[in-house]
Amino acid sequence: MDFNAKVIEEFRANDGKVGPPFEGAPMVLVHHLGAKSGAERVTPLVYLPDGDRIAIFASAAGAPNHPAWYHNLKANPRVTVDVGDGKGHVETWTAQADEVTGTERDDLYARQAAIMPGFAEYEVKTEGIRTIPVITLTRAA
Repeated sequence: MDFNAKVIEEFRANDGKVGPPFEGAPMVLVHHLGAKSGAERVTPLVYLPDGDRIAIFASAAGAPNHPAWYHNLKANPRVTVDVGDGKGHVETWTAQADEVTGTERDDLYARQAAIMPGFAEYEVKTEGIRTIPVITLTRAA
């Protein structure tokens, strides 16, 4: 079983709570459609609460390329999310995924890196290669 599958299984078995390396972090399962295949995919991600929306980060742990889920959300921005609070509560809703740029992107990324310093390391790894995208998920009407 791959890493993501284990995190998804743990999230579902423990009402949104997962162990290391994400223990205590707010996690979301993003249900999205493949940009080319149209197949449903589920990706577990750490998120940053931001008012009425949440922010997710296409860091791919500092890899040189954007993760596949980023391209899927750009092609198919209407998604379903299972939002865990890290304390055993999960809420499911439909969301609109939008990429944020400029100062707004920088501010959200800096807030995430302050909470989880690994994100600062990911940004250093990608410096000069790519800017890590920040996507906000807002409840769809």
